[in-house]
Amino acid sequence: MSLDLLSTPTATKPWDHPASYWDAMSHAVADVSGPVAAINSGALRYNALDLVVRAGGVPIRVASKSVRVREVLDAVLALPGYQGILAFTLPEALWLAETMDEIVLGYPTADRAAIAALAADETAASRITLMVDDLAQLDLVDAVAAPGARPEIRVAIDADASWRAPALGHIGVLRSPVHEAAEVAALARSIAARPGFRLVGLMMYEAQIAGQGDATGSGDAVIRWMQRRSAAELLDRRGAIVASLRDIAPLEFVNGGGTGSLELTASDQAVTEVTAGSGLLAGHLFDGYRAFDPAPAAAFALEVVRKPAPDVATVLGGGWIASGPALESRQPRAVWPGGLRMAPREGAGEVQTPLRGDAARDLRVGDRVWFRHSKSGELAERVDRYHLVDGDTRVGEVATYRGEGKAFL
Repeated sequence: MSLDLLSTPTATKPWDHPASYWDAMSHAVADVSGPVAAINSGALRYNALDLVVRAGGVPIRVASKSVRVREVLDAVLALPGYQGILAFTLPEALWLAETMDEIVLGYPTADRAAIAALAADETAASRITLMVDDLAQLDLVDAVAAPGARPEIRVAIDADASWRAPALGHIGVLRSPVHEAAEVAALARSIAARPGFRLVGLMMYEAQIAGQGDATGSGDAVIRWMQRRSAAELLDRRGAIVASLRDIAPLEFVNGGGTGSLELTASDQAVTEVTAGSGLLAGHLFDGYRAFDPAPAAAFALEVVRKPAPDVATVLGGGWIASGPALESRQPRAVWPGGLRMAPREGAGEVQTPLRGDAARDLRVGDRVWFRHSKSGELAERVDRYHLVDGDTRVGEVATYRGEGKAFL
């Protein structure tokens, strides 16, 4: 069965009723052995359409790292409001470019073999845009394939969108070395003067807004203050950067934002497109936002294999930890049965995860516990397929990148 998100969405939100929602998911995969990962098609459809509404008519470029399932990417891109892919490695982009176009590489690359493959393929070179923030990255491309011996390489500039706050310093992620409009313009002029390259776009990802929940219950007032101040500064600076670049090269796109900041970024008239991906499958890191409430579209179930004590149920596996700082927020979250908690000294284990709580008393060997991963795309690196669930019925399966024999990063 192919994944179709164009059908009419349900008028109800079954995930608002956890007992029936997770019981239906369990029923749908009851005949599947072992750990099982599943995507609820109704929840995915809801999330995909909600992102379009939040973007307010600004096209959405799908962040492939937050999905890592080609059939899901195809289904989302078939929806009005979506256009193009933000890839995370050049080998991935080359693979996707066999069947897709409008691919922007979200991060710089130093993969010489992949650069050589791009330089040898005119179709791929016309479909893929490299991301740069330093002339050394262009030097590397030229060292692999000289300008006269390859197609023109499309590039976009990644400009730093972090906030350099008075007295507080750098707030945001450590990405690009070019921050001010003059720095970005100087880089753009150097790119425009280089044979064999064409500057076509700009990206500015405001991680301190898009990737930081403001309804987590811990320091929310400070976070909201920071985000307001950062947004105001970025609005002025991004506008100045775009104005300076348009005098240097005809930009095809100005990309910004992420799932957590769609409304804000889409309201910036300097932006022509926004990026989203995490909000599709909805890892639990995206539960702590005021602006939106995504449905739990992707989850995985592990089986109870032992009962060390009446109020403890131990499942096989579980240590699927997300990237980022080693915090509790990066661990998978047991979501059903409700009220289960991990042992503080063990957490999510490599081969077993003990779970405590009143609900554990009713769990028996062979029962399943549902978890949500912290990051939306990283679960796909642990499984070779997702089972598609519609209501209480398993209607098919889709291969992850891993299931197609790919491991890009």
